[in-house]
Amino acid sequence: MIDSSKVKDGPLLLVKGLRVSYGPVEAVRNIDLQVNKGQIVTLLGANGAGKSSTLNALVGLAAKKGGTVTFNNQDITALSTEQIVRQGMTLTPEGRRIFPNLTVDENLLLGGAMHAGRGSPAEVRAEMLERFPILKERLHQKAGSLSGGEQQMLAIARSLMSSPDLLLLDEPSLGLAPQIVDQIFEMIERLREQGLTILLVEQNVSLSLEIADAGYVLANGAVVLSGTAAQLRHSDEIQGAYLGA
Repeated sequence: MIDSSKVKDGPLLLVKGLRVSYGPVEAVRNIDLQVNKGQIVTLLGANGAGKSSTLNALVGLAAKKGGTVTFNNQDITALSTEQIVRQGMTLTPEGRRIFPNLTVDENLLLGGAMHAGRGSPAEVRAEMLERFPILKERLHQKAGSLSGGEQQMLAIARSLMSSPDLLLLDEPSLGLAPQIVDQIFEMIERLREQGLTILLVEQNVSLSLEIADAGYVLANGAVVLSGTAAQLRHSDEIQGAYLGA
């Protein structure tokens, strides 16, 4: 398991016994995980393993059937999505889900509607346009006219408009060309360098473990393996199932 004692600031997110069900189907079964401040932690696993359900439950978009979620030393298990975002956790969902008929700027402004209070929305918007110069160039374009990579950058920038401490990223490389995927992952690394903590769900196991500090492997809604990224890269299970060894 991940040793939080080796991380100076300790856990930012601590999840104990998380359970998520959709009717009779149990999608997440007693998951324990933690994300320490300043880390990238990745959730790995096949489609249907429970990765997206876990992220959705953490931000209140899927009902928790059991367990506790502690964030920034506060129990947020029963909070609404709006309350969780204001506490400093936000999600960039799978498939980006931008508003295609709104402009880039309007998408950003909507992202700042639930601001966590660090800097004014105008200051954060200016920071996003500096961090993502392509969005500044496309500011008044309809978001639906952007390329896939630009839309993904917009989706992440929209999430960052709430000034989160923890960003949950769900499949940021989905549907993107390899060159664009490399750019997205470089951007994720820069976000960590700038102090953001990230919980990453990603099908590209090799790239995820290159940039992650630690990870968890899910199967059938349960954690079956966890450790540092280096440990997971060299494990027989990961090598055989995901890295083609």
